Amino acid sequence: MRLPVIAIISAGSIVFSVAAFAQSATAPAPAPAAPVQANSAAAVPVPSGKRMACQTASQALKGQDRQDQIQLCMAQARLDCLKQAIDQKVVGPQRKDFMQTCAN
Repeated sequence: MRLPVIAIISAGSIVFSVAAFAQSATAPAPAPAAPVQANSAAAVPVPSGKRMACQTASQALKGQDRQDQIQLCMAQARLDCLKQAIDQKVVGPQRKDFMQTCAN
């Protein structure tokens, strides 16, 4: 019983720390989300180069601080992609494909 509780608390802490970091980061603001589209068409992620933006934002840092910054930035980018997929009502195998291509 303790393990699931610890896992839930840890996951919640990670989500809140990523959200807090995203609010205090000096990275450029993400592009506005695309309007919600019907599920009849395939969703296309916005090509924003999120990985490159994370690397650029952490150039001033060195060593472990840089690695931590990039990891947090990419976690936020994946979360943004998931929110975009949910807003666009992408489900099933299309969501998996969308998530794989979105954060590039």
